[in-house]
Amino acid sequence: MKPAVLQKAAQVTATMLIISILMPVLAFAASGFQVGTYRNGSVSGSVYTDVYEPGVTPTVYAYDPSGKQIGVTTATYSVYDDVYGRYHYNLNLSNLGNFNYINLYGPVGFTVNESVYQTVYRDTSDDDSGSSPGGGGGGGGGESTSPSGNISVPADGSVHADQLKNSFDKYDTVTLTLNGTFVLVPAKALTSFTANPKKLLIVKNDNGSYNIPLNVLKLEDLAGKVSVAVNDLNIKVSIARAEQALIDRVASAANAIGGKLVSPVVDFNIVGQGSNNQTAALDLGNHYLSRILPLNKTVDPSKTTGVLFNTSANRLSFVPALFSGNQAVLKRNGSSIYAAIEMNKSFNDISGHWAQGYIQLLANKLVVDGVTNTTFEPERSITRAEFAALVVRSLGLEATGSGSSPFSDVASGAWYSGVVKAAAAAKLIDGYEDGTFRPNATINREELAAMVVRALAYAGAKPAVSEQRQAQLLEKFVDSHTIVWAKNELATAIEAGIVDGMTENTLGAREQATRAQSATMLKRLLERANFINK
Repeated sequence: MKPAVLQKAAQVTATMLIISILMPVLAFAASGFQVGTYRNGSVSGSVYTDVYEPGVTPTVYAYDPSGKQIGVTTATYSVYDDVYGRYHYNLNLSNLGNFNYINLYGPVGFTVNESVYQTVYRDTSDDDSGSSPGGGGGGGGGESTSPSGNISVPADGSVHADQLKNSFDKYDTVTLTLNGTFVLVPAKALTSFTANPKKLLIVKNDNGSYNIPLNVLKLEDLAGKVSVAVNDLNIKVSIARAEQALIDRVASAANAIGGKLVSPVVDFNIVGQGSNNQTAALDLGNHYLSRILPLNKTVDPSKTTGVLFNTSANRLSFVPALFSGNQAVLKRNGSSIYAAIEMNKSFNDISGHWAQGYIQLLANKLVVDGVTNTTFEPERSITRAEFAALVVRSLGLEATGSGSSPFSDVASGAWYSGVVKAAAAAKLIDGYEDGTFRPNATINREELAAMVVRALAYAGAKPAVSEQRQAQLLEKFVDSHTIVWAKNELATAIEAGIVDGMTENTLGAREQATRAQSATMLKRLLERANFINK
């Protein structure tokens, strides 16, 4: 073969080898945004890519929520991040208008690269054009409107620990906006802030958002569960829409109880993650975290409820939730699959009853059930086990199936076994001195008030009542001397607006409570705890 041919073949071979080496890099090129704030119609930050092309100045486009282009700019090269191997280009866009959020698209212009979208929510702390959508409630509330740090998280979920720590040094609220469905939050970035009740981490994407007060994180305990040091622990937060098969199951469960879905079905999850992807659930105790779930339409809060889906039982249950506009703020102290459903429940025997509105409201919330599908029997008495089940349900707790019962007369096979265990674990109920609970005994108003006040304490909504205030609250009732043991509980329930007298001057502490009275007290409990709309 001629030398020239050999030389040409060698050149082709070398070129092919170079292409084959570069192909994997090109195929998996990563892009994303690190955006500061969107305020007063302007947004600034950077767009990055792991592919560098000399002389290329990438373009970034901005779109309003309807998809209309509202801005375009060329980004200028800034710096190379040698930790993640990314080239950053600064961007500035102005005169965009004031929307609740905008979508950025870029970088555009590279020969081989994947452009991505980034949603940026408006920071209203320094403008006069209104506030972004929010929700009330405890456990982190709705969207934070205080000055905050904003970090864009790429699809691989990575966050630089120093960047996150520096953000919390500057701001009480830091928002992580996901380009994917999860983020791996390095615990070592949070250790300096977990004692500060003002520090709030917001994780959001198009599926919803999660509000995580840093003072609820027990990092040492969580690291121990996955056998790593805190410096090697990640907090994995995911917000992912359910697959269609699961959505169909949730819709079917809603239909079976006369409801219909009015939101996406979203899996909100937080776990600690160690080496080899070992995970452990986050123990939140009685700390209720807020999740913001988008709705398909504006709803009537009295006929709509937040729900979690039990995949084992194919069953929906109540989750405390506030509704405003086209979003819901769901509050709960655990991870699960969440949605919102619309109901319109009533019973034939409550028409004209003084508690009709309360009963219908709580039936639509999946807190109370009828005796049958069409009857409620509002004046029927209620047992201790039945009311314990209602309180557990009102707090969004799940029945406990494992472990032995703390009471000698609660058999493991009884329908109320799980709820009694859950109520005892949450310190909502006490037994008698002989070790029994007496589940089938009817509950009186004194016992009912005590259980409701303990539920208020669990939800962080119990008012403090001194001995002097207790005497003032009870002195108007001529039968207050009949209270056996729960004077402070009854006084606290009166102070919280949960218990009324039977008449202007009688309390009826030892009288049997009815199903209507129980529904009324539960409704007031839920309002006091900010677990339902008022």
